[in-house]
Amino acid sequence: MAVSYFAEDVKMPAIKKRETTDWIRRVASGYGKKCGDIAYIFCSDEKILEVNKAYLQHDYYTDVITFDYTEGDKIGVDTVRSNAEQFGTDYDEELHRIIIHGVLHLCGINDKGPGEREIMTRHENEALKLR
Repeated sequence: MAVSYFAEDVKMPAIKKRETTDWIRRVASGYGKKCGDIAYIFCSDEKILEVNKAYLQHDYYTDVITFDYTEGDKIGVDTVRSNAEQFGTDYDEELHRIIIHGVLHLCGINDKGPGEREIMTRHENEALKLR
């Protein structure tokens, strides 16, 4: 059971892989989950748009797409950088928020229904405190 990190069309973000992997496992464990194989693919906005269209029939950019048991998380680093600027946060913090966002989806937390976005944000903030 491994957490892997890849870059496609972008430079690999400067994250501490071992520490991040340990953090991901701790967060998942807090939800009674055990990490299987997880692959993070950091990519350009164009690549994430391509994946959105091909697999989800969405014609828009997102910062993360999570596939359960298939391809892992695709993370659009361009959008992460834009989000950090928009929300006035540090890029590293926003990147880790997005990394854990996908794990929280795999733990059963959603963010599309009424009130769910606020619940997801609360769980993200709790996870970020564990870093």
